[in-house]
Amino acid sequence: MFDPHMVLYQPEIPQNTGNIVRTCAAVGADLHLIKPLGFSTKDRYLKRAGLDYWHLVNISYYEDLEELFLAHPDASHVFLTKRASQTYTQIDYSGKLFLIFGRETTGVPQEILKQHWESCYRIPMKTDARSLNLSNAAAIVLYEGFRQNEFSGLRLKGLK
Repeated sequence: MFDPHMVLYQPEIPQNTGNIVRTCAAVGADLHLIKPLGFSTKDRYLKRAGLDYWHLVNISYYEDLEELFLAHPDASHVFLTKRASQTYTQIDYSGKLFLIFGRETTGVPQEILKQHWESCYRIPMKTDARSLNLSNAAAIVLYEGFRQNEFSGLRLKGLK
């Protein structure tokens, strides 16, 4: 069973984090934030972007990635980076899976990516495009996991 966990490594833009909170609420994913954050969790833009979904998401905070890994030794993890050669459709979306996204401006530091290179994936895009918006990238990857698992646990029929 796919048990998704979104991880934001030192996020900088409150609206992106708020949008990711909303996406996590829609699918039941936990959100993990690695400090330092580039904003206050009381930020009005963060709250507005997440609308009234905050109570639907289990949010945890960590001082660094090592603390996250120690707290969840039974989990698998993947890093999303434009530097990887594997694509996000190749991820094994099963079990307790941590999807790790980096800062909006610099991504996950190179030294961390090098330590976990076999677990790095990318979203394909045109060569001249620098990057995707963080909240869009997170939604693409998260929903691919649900697609590969036949949207298990999600409502498949529209509302009448």
